[in-house]
Amino acid sequence: MSAHFAAALPLVLDPAVLGVVALAALLGILVGAMPGLTAVMGVALLVPFTFHLDPLPAVAAVVTLAATAIFAGDIPGILLRIPGTPASAAYAEDGHQMAMRGEPHVALSLSMAGACAGGIIGVTVLVMAAPALARAALQFSSFEYFWLALLGLCCAALVSSSSARKGATALCLGLLLSTVGLDETAGSARFTFGSTNLIGGVNFIAVLIGLFALPAIIRGFTQHTPAPRFPDIPFRALALQLRKNTTKLKINMARGGLLGAAVGALPGAGADIAAWIAYAVSRKLSKTPEKFGAGGAEGIAEAGAANNGALSGAYVPALVFGVPGDSITAVVIGVLYLKGLQPGPTIFLNQADMVYAIFIIFFLANLALLPLGLIIARLARRLLMIPRAFLAPVVLAFASVGAYAINNSAFDIGVMLVAGMVGYVLEENRFPLAPIILGMVLGGMVEFNFVTSMIKVDGDLTAFFSRPIAAALGVATIAAISIPAIRLVLSRRG
Repeated sequence: MSAHFAAALPLVLDPAVLGVVALAALLGILVGAMPGLTAVMGVALLVPFTFHLDPLPAVAAVVTLAATAIFAGDIPGILLRIPGTPASAAYAEDGHQMAMRGEPHVALSLSMAGACAGGIIGVTVLVMAAPALARAALQFSSFEYFWLALLGLCCAALVSSSSARKGATALCLGLLLSTVGLDETAGSARFTFGSTNLIGGVNFIAVLIGLFALPAIIRGFTQHTPAPRFPDIPFRALALQLRKNTTKLKINMARGGLLGAAVGALPGAGADIAAWIAYAVSRKLSKTPEKFGAGGAEGIAEAGAANNGALSGAYVPALVFGVPGDSITAVVIGVLYLKGLQPGPTIFLNQADMVYAIFIIFFLANLALLPLGLIIARLARRLLMIPRAFLAPVVLAFASVGAYAINNSAFDIGVMLVAGMVGYVLEENRFPLAPIILGMVLGGMVEFNFVTSMIKVDGDLTAFFSRPIAAALGVATIAAISIPAIRLVLSRRG
């Protein structure tokens, strides 16, 4: 392995490759920080430019943009309470509450430290255990994916609000929206009401933007509160804060990175499930669970690490077996094929130097988050000092552009506006919004794998516990649902 790294290092140190990494990192920050422009969209838009690059710079550009864009999705979540990605919604409330306390630099440095640590842990796992993890991932069938997605949904309902009932209600709303459109198993249209715009379902990115952006915009017009004043934080103080956070929360970051890498290695799971499960685990093991949702640091660090750890873990099945772990790696596999690289077991034999050069670029991309994160954290105060009444129209314009750009459809702007009005009413009644998004993202996965499994076994429900991994995940899911319910009953009787 060391010989391969030694041979790959000169390839990476080429000025052209390093220049591409730097430009892609900056572009990733811009894409991720813009609500509606997801990391997947940024990677897809970058692909045409890779046609004119050599293989290594082309892959380096895609890998770096994805890593920085995933972190940058936390920026609007923390500063404006508008998550840039669905995974960021898991801890957006904590980050925003911390920013409103006058500590935006602390929240952003936490997010950046978690993303960097999780990404490096994920890459280390990728380098050390890629074949073993990929073999384990291939053992997952529709039974295991059903339980995994259901466990993620349970975590969302239980940890997103002080009221599990309201969290479950919001989650059910998201699940209801996920049923709109074509049924993946039968191919029939459901709840489209004759509209061709709903054949493909309700776009969850438009709903994401509306739920989190519109309520803030409405409050910006209706609540004339003075803009908060934050002190200017020098770079030295930010660096010391970063060191303090990393030392204090190193266990959370390590746990989140490992969990994210393990979940990310499962094809189709992705950072959404990883972030929510990590957030739930962090709250369960925390000595101060009451701080979660109210500006707690542990959830930001652990879920943020799981976010980027999952991104790195998704490359395990992509490189070893040519099976995409998520949407981003699906694009990366296409780029690899275009450049003459064949993902699969033989890539480690025939093109080992190129593979290890990609591993080194993974490390560089995640380390690039440190200086970029410090710069962003220091400049964040300027955005928060703008009065909400002036900031609201700008946010609305960006939100509308982001919603329209997904499918180039004005219908999605209407979806965003309706979602925003519903979100405002729900927030005024203290319903959490994040479970709605996760319900939309994972609802189709739960339904598809449940129906597929039932068809396989001719309706035998016991088959969901017939495989060891499925049985373990099933027991964990049932425990996550039943234990809080039992505690509630016992507390009322007492």
